[in-house]
Amino acid sequence: MSNVETTMTVPLTTTEFGTIRVGNSRVSLDSVVYHYEQGATAERIAESFPSLDLAEIYAVIAYYLANRKSVEEYLRQQEAEADALQQQIESDPGQQKATNQLRERIRARRVARQSTNDSHTD
Repeated sequence: MSNVETTMTVPLTTTEFGTIRVGNSRVSLDSVVYHYEQGATAERIAESFPSLDLAEIYAVIAYYLANRKSVEEYLRQQEAEADALQQQIESDPGQQKATNQLRERIRARRVARQSTNDSHTD
């Protein structure tokens, strides 16, 4: 009789910032779960994230299904932290000034491009 491994290591690592990544890739647990919840198969997820092995994706999906409550809590926490960071960035006066300057440059380029196009059509 052959020995069958009954314990499997889930290829998840936590970064210093608390983000959970799949294996040694930069792909987050959030991304794999999101695609899976949108109906993507493991094979389709592998096409979207070529740095992941199919076996890693299946292991992550199996982990998610077996630990849905804790993974969903982690995902809610990640989303709350991202929302807080976005709010902090958007409320920073320096960031607001830089954003307004960038918008003005984009508007100016559009106006200049439109003027050039109008003068060529005359």
